Amino acid sequence: MTLLLSGDVTNVTLANRKCPAVTGSARKIKDNGADWHNLMLRWEKLNDEGFTTVGNIVNVRLSGVQTPEHSSLQHSTAQLHQECCKLQDIIHKMAIVAKMQRLMASQQGLMNLEEFQFGPEGRKVPLFHTWSTKQFDMPCSVLLDTFSRELQLKQTILHEVAHSPTSDLSMVYLSCWLHQPFMAAQSRVALEAMLLETGHRPL
Repeated sequence: MTLLLSGDVTNVTLANRKCPAVTGSARKIKDNGADWHNLMLRWEKLNDEGFTTVGNIVNVRLSGVQTPEHSSLQHSTAQLHQECCKLQDIIHKMAIVAKMQRLMASQQGLMNLEEFQFGPEGRKVPLFHTWSTKQFDMPCSVLLDTFSRELQLKQTILHEVAHSPTSDLSMVYLSCWLHQPFMAAQSRVALEAMLLETGHRPL
């Protein structure tokens, strides 16, 4: 699977690395790791676009308050509607969280398969370096929880930012969008650990 790289998440090319061919469960887990990586990159691109749009909404909102003439208000309302539609489209694209849910379901399916094949303890020999198949569940759970919470926050910002009663609250919404308070360092660590384990990163 070819990985698409951009942003500052990584400076190391994950694709086209010479490594032993993997099949079966190992192939699926390795592909899932690549998918998690690409979805995070896609999210970050959308987050940057959304920050610009939220900033535009805040600016239009504040300019409308400062210049309340009728013609200016009409113009501000049209601009506000346009920017809100843009933000709604960005958040719609952020529904890649649904794809993350499918990756999580895939991981759980692999765990169930191994329990069926090898018993409750699963496979005795690691598929890659040291992790059991069950140990891939933790980083996947961390990532899914992180992005699910962030999506909920961004949906709240979409519904509230254009109606913010004060400039201070508007800036809070803008700051929350930029800094992504639910995007803890743990999520990046979880992804990097998974990429190391599956061979996408050199040890």
